[in-house]
Amino acid sequence: MMDSGNGARRLALLIDADNAQPSVIDELLAEVARFGSATVKRIYGDWTSNRHAQWKRRLLKHSIQPVQQFAYTTGKNATDSALIIDAMDLLYTGRFEGFCLMSSDSDFTRLAQRIREEGLLVYGFGEKKTPEAFVAACDKFIYTEVLRGDDKAETAEQSDTGRQKEQPLPAADPVQLISKAIAEADDDDGWAPLASVGTYINQLRPDFDPRLFGHKKLSSLVRSFPKRFELREQSLPNTDARALFVRKR
Repeated sequence: MMDSGNGARRLALLIDADNAQPSVIDELLAEVARFGSATVKRIYGDWTSNRHAQWKRRLLKHSIQPVQQFAYTTGKNATDSALIIDAMDLLYTGRFEGFCLMSSDSDFTRLAQRIREEGLLVYGFGEKKTPEAFVAACDKFIYTEVLRGDDKAETAEQSDTGRQKEQPLPAADPVQLISKAIAEADDDDGWAPLASVGTYINQLRPDFDPRLFGHKKLSSLVRSFPKRFELREQSLPNTDARALFVRKR
């Protein structure tokens, strides 16, 4: 695979204007930059309609190419087909290492699966209403509510039992997921590299994100359960580098 010239992963960002929020575009692009370089940025919709006025005001600023797709039939989403066709064309060029798909529509589930079958990464972005099938089809899925700050919360204070104060949380149980990941990656003394724990959790739950629980990083989330987990920094074997390790108490 080719890269962008600076070692960054080459990505294609494809946005479904019918099922995406223009208010998060700045945060979206910043998030995409964490994964690589979006050398292609396209957004699909019927630009003759006034419904995409908010998007139109943002496209030039962010150098996003609008792709016109007329709504030929009422009740049928031609935008999905146009995006899927373009995605497959881009896939077969062999120029990319991953795709970023922004939509809350389950119609892109098979597209995500097909891209991954070719060995490429798929990063999904959508609202919490996104069907589970599409979320699971991605290597990583980020909820746009997190990007625009809807779910940002103050780090929960800890009681003497190590439990957080009651607050709305997503379906995923962080303690259960972290514990399971540690069990898969720990050594004879029970210590597991935090990086390996994070990787395993994302394999189990592509939509897992510490920000959903009020924490910017996995390490901060782990520290919020002092009665359940122990975290320490230690040297990596045969190297001068150091990394964080975690184990269950």
